[in-house]
Amino acid sequence: MTTGQQWDIVTSVGLTALGVAAARALETHREDRLMSDPFAAAFVKAADAPAPMPTSPEEVAQLPDDSIWAQAKMEDYMGVRSRCFDDFFSAAGEAGVRQVVILASGLDARAHRLDWAAGTTVFEIDQPKVLEFKQTVLDGLGAAPKCAHRPVPIDLREDWSSALTEAGFDTEAPTAWLAEGLLPYLPPEAEQQLLTTIDRLSTFGSRLAVEDFNDVRRLFEDEDLADFGQEWGLDMRDLLHSDDRPEAPDVLRGLGWKTEVEGAEAKARGYGRDLSGMFGEMADASRFVEAHKAA
Repeated sequence: MTTGQQWDIVTSVGLTALGVAAARALETHREDRLMSDPFAAAFVKAADAPAPMPTSPEEVAQLPDDSIWAQAKMEDYMGVRSRCFDDFFSAAGEAGVRQVVILASGLDARAHRLDWAAGTTVFEIDQPKVLEFKQTVLDGLGAAPKCAHRPVPIDLREDWSSALTEAGFDTEAPTAWLAEGLLPYLPPEAEQQLLTTIDRLSTFGSRLAVEDFNDVRRLFEDEDLADFGQEWGLDMRDLLHSDDRPEAPDVLRGLGWKTEVEGAEAKARGYGRDLSGMFGEMADASRFVEAHKAA
């Protein structure tokens, strides 16, 4: 992808955000759900997706038995991932952090679905068309944010830090940052620049949560993942970057951050969830990194 290329919610990376919303909707229907997103299904229904994206068990049952959706159990992984980062924000709020930045927020509706501490401001950065679509759906539902909500419509390959500051971001206030479902889409130099920019904008007491993959190339060898993307009309291997890169936890530690790393499978076991099936390979490669910028 080149700088300046734009996408909406039914093309390129935007379409993957729609698929994640469908998975969150399916997770919300489970009796043993790890998180609840009352807006996810509405996002999917409002989009003109190029392939079926079920949002309920009944819709999954209507698909052929060999449908990727029927086999994938994508909600297992997305439920664990969403719960992990929900817990991250809850802990940050309990620690007194009142400024939040969600990078490449997609159809994340945390500003509207989580209970934020009084005085919290949530900034969401993503493509203008993606944020416009999301806001239109939320307005149609009469949904109100549970915090001060400030969308920042800009491509992360552009000068997003200036746009964030212009939107009211305070470099003197501790910040809780989230990069969920983002790093595999970045080439190594862009990932490095993202992390160093976060460090530059963060004062002591700031926190960062990242979904990281310790070997993205393994995902390229997973034919099931390729088949899943093809059902949406995407070749995931065209979107993901398998280039060798420094380990994100190592980069953060080099910048002075204290880090904790937990594999997705271990995190899932802690929640009582088994990550098997089609997304088992992704879970095996995935890890969740939490970092703290201490004085």
